[in-house]
Amino acid sequence: MSRFWSPLVHGLTPYVAGEQPAMTGLIKLNTNESPYGPSPLAIEAMRAAVDDRLRLYPDPTARALRAEIAGQNGLDASQVFVGNGSDEVLAFVFQALLNHDAPLLFPDVTYSFYPVWCRLYGIDYRDVPLDGAMRIRVEDYRQACGAIILANPNAPTGIALPLADIETLLRDHPDQVVVIDEAYVDFGADSAIPLIARYPNLLVVQTFSKSRGLAGLRVGFALGQPPLIEALERVKDSFNSYPLDRITLAGALASYQDRAWFEACCGKVMASRERLSNALRDLGFTILPSSANFIFVTHAHHEAARLLQALRDRAILVRRFASTRTENYLRITIGSDEECDQLVAALRDLLN
Repeated sequence: MSRFWSPLVHGLTPYVAGEQPAMTGLIKLNTNESPYGPSPLAIEAMRAAVDDRLRLYPDPTARALRAEIAGQNGLDASQVFVGNGSDEVLAFVFQALLNHDAPLLFPDVTYSFYPVWCRLYGIDYRDVPLDGAMRIRVEDYRQACGAIILANPNAPTGIALPLADIETLLRDHPDQVVVIDEAYVDFGADSAIPLIARYPNLLVVQTFSKSRGLAGLRVGFALGQPPLIEALERVKDSFNSYPLDRITLAGALASYQDRAWFEACCGKVMASRERLSNALRDLGFTILPSSANFIFVTHAHHEAARLLQALRDRAILVRRFASTRTENYLRITIGSDEECDQLVAALRDLLN
């Protein structure tokens, strides 16, 4: 039936999401989900929202949630945009702010959705190679461009740029939008949010999926000066005025208010990341320095593809990206300490 497709659809190579199998008993370390789940206050708020009010449309402006996010970050609600997961927010960003005559710049190893959106929206782009240590060099971005987007920490490497480097990018490109995708920032990196007041070309995007354990709820947001936010609102209201339902709004608000749960979960993930990294180094793995809730690892004497399949045979899922520069790396989500211990035991057996 593909004869009914538009030429655009024929030319798309869609993003491939991490596997979500229906198998039971899995140790699932392939999609960067939280091992600890959402705040109990969020669950309670969502249960309370399931009542007769569901016959009414939700607030199309997400006023209360935007005010809470703004207040905790020293911003005004006019500087906050919320959407149905950071992927939807980023899709709006690509349409509203990144589609220019000059090419969009992003790293050659990064979130693989970026080139998909470029093809979908007809955006010219140029990928900028990471250096030999898989790091972003900001000096490599001193070239003509329409805009820049960087994941910080980068994915799938987990390596974070210092705030000074992000500020250098902003100063180097005063007439271009610089988007910092901070999906993993809460696990040890510095957020660029404090720079928003000084740089009208900065947009920061975050998500509730990782550090707040709400991947199944789909909530993301963007922070920037009002003209950038207005551009996103114009695209959103030309697409779907109600991206977040009543239950989602209630859960997201309660989640963002529960700082204690958020900080405790982030702390546990960071401690487990260090523990798992040390155990894998003892097995001969090389591990890139991570500020995310995952690690990117390689072994000089064992092929990543073989290890991936052997772990899957033992009901342990990790992820591999088969491009030339990353094909011998595995990205491993930080699970609970028990899950990480089972992974290490399986790898020790396989390597022996």
